[in-house]
Amino acid sequence: MASLNQFLSFKVGDLTSKSPMMQECLTRATKVAKTDIPVFIQGETGTGKTLLAQALHNSSKRETKEFISFNVSALSESLLESHLFGHEKGAFTGAVSQVKGKFELADQGSLFLDEIADMTLTAQAKILRAIEYGEFSRLGSEKVFYSDARIISATHKPLKELSADGLFREDLYHRLSGLTLYVPALRQRREDLPAIIANEVRSCAEDMEKDISSLHPDAFEKLMDYGWPGNLRELRRVIQVAVLFAEDDVLMPENIEVDMSEVRYEDEDDDGDLSLETAVFRHVNKVYALTNFNKRQTAKVLGVSRSTLDRKLGENSEE
Repeated sequence: MASLNQFLSFKVGDLTSKSPMMQECLTRATKVAKTDIPVFIQGETGTGKTLLAQALHNSSKRETKEFISFNVSALSESLLESHLFGHEKGAFTGAVSQVKGKFELADQGSLFLDEIADMTLTAQAKILRAIEYGEFSRLGSEKVFYSDARIISATHKPLKELSADGLFREDLYHRLSGLTLYVPALRQRREDLPAIIANEVRSCAEDMEKDISSLHPDAFEKLMDYGWPGNLRELRRVIQVAVLFAEDDVLMPENIEVDMSEVRYEDEDDDGDLSLETAVFRHVNKVYALTNFNKRQTAKVLGVSRSTLDRKLGENSEE
């Protein structure tokens, strides 16, 4: 667990991984960081999308300006407009002073819109112009303001599918998704678990001023075997509790509070077929889905040729 100051100063180059899927994400992030191309981050809840957004800003030419992070799902539609665009004194009951909105605060910097898929269609229409042209008005004013904010957005939901189903504006989707970065779930980057676990234990022990020097092998195995449906966020919470209740310098299995009977590391769609062929087929298709069904990216992540990928997918090479 990084401290707040470390989190605020992280750059893309500071993020490392042994996972091919995460390496692909970081490679793409490195290339896009110095540009003003809008970035859309897709990933499950708790995978570190906000950290990646902050790192993108810190690695950009806007790094000396503001990074404004805003969860658009946290407010009602009426309050959302006020928070994004600001309001004048007296614009509504309770508006006792003039307030700048997130777009205005992020001018020349970066605006991170988290859980973008949770906005209503009406709210989506209201922010489209601000994103498309960089202009908006505060509530209670007809004056037009301008914001040159680099837009980074994220959601745990399949935005492309929602757009195709009419649940998310297609024009807004295309404005947001200049480049899409797919952050894999923790269970899909198991190669990184040992280093992440060690870092979290060390950090939590320092925060609680406890001398934790090691993990019991069974405790480590328990952490490695768990499925982590809550991803990094859940792992941090579990290790915090484990360190809190550790009675000596070794974390014991009983300190690890996870329900192994409810969440397994194996696929939830496991039908008893444990053949290597089926396992490979499932893994290839999951990577294919995570790259938004982009065969070139899928082949690169898996380290195979296009013809091999097509064979593993069980289909022709036509896209």
